[in-house]
Amino acid sequence: MDASHRSGIQIRGRRQRNSRRFSEAALLRSNARCAQIVWGTLSRQSLRRLAELTETYRLSVNAGHLQFLDERWYITHSGLLSVAQRNRCVGIRTIVEKQLCDPGVKRWVFKAIVYKSGSKSAFVGYGDADPSNTSPLVRGCEMRVAETRAVNRALRKAYGIGLCSVEELGWPSSAPSPYGDHAPPNKPCASNGSNNHRPRLRDQLCLLIRKYELDPTLVKRYAADFCGTEALRDASRDLVETFISTLAEEATKDRAALICKLNSYNQLAEVKP
Repeated sequence: MDASHRSGIQIRGRRQRNSRRFSEAALLRSNARCAQIVWGTLSRQSLRRLAELTETYRLSVNAGHLQFLDERWYITHSGLLSVAQRNRCVGIRTIVEKQLCDPGVKRWVFKAIVYKSGSKSAFVGYGDADPSNTSPLVRGCEMRVAETRAVNRALRKAYGIGLCSVEELGWPSSAPSPYGDHAPPNKPCASNGSNNHRPRLRDQLCLLIRKYELDPTLVKRYAADFCGTEALRDASRDLVETFISTLAEEATKDRAALICKLNSYNQLAEVKP
């Protein structure tokens, strides 16, 4: 190999490394900006952790790869799939563990097997779901939740991700359900507060927006109109809970119809003087 050819290879290598560093820096700036828009001002420790996750796994907040709940970062199912795709995952297999399931009480258990590229070993993860450990927002979808949890655990094992996935989070049995026979007691608290270690209402709403790819601005306008207030922050917790349940139901039944309804709020805003 002559000197000019070696020099050309070295220059291309340097350009590729510089391009990767620039890409990582741009992704970090984007993540920090999007995170502060969605979740407000973050502590230095949270931003430092976000930088570590960005550098290690190349996760994107804007793409819905991360969630920030109760001052902690969680990876999402889409984030794990992104890591698997980037590392050329060979395949994922899921199996229903019938002997552990009880459809009568909506309890499901799945086994997931992940096959990595270039690895002779398979990585196994289990996931379970029933009404006691899932959010009322996904009631009736326990089977899909169990499969997702199994896949998430298997992917985290396969790629050495110690960060818990948001889909694996349980729902405390002590937390009252909005579909229960009795309404929760009225307590003086902010509309986005957290009681009995439940996810905050803002976080629940963010999850719905990410899951169904809704426009956050239009959702806020719809919420304010639904609650009869100028802004969502002025609504009571009970009204916000009812809105979140309604939004989840509408998105599940007919997302296209919901999108049309949300777009109507954009048109109303445009015609205002």
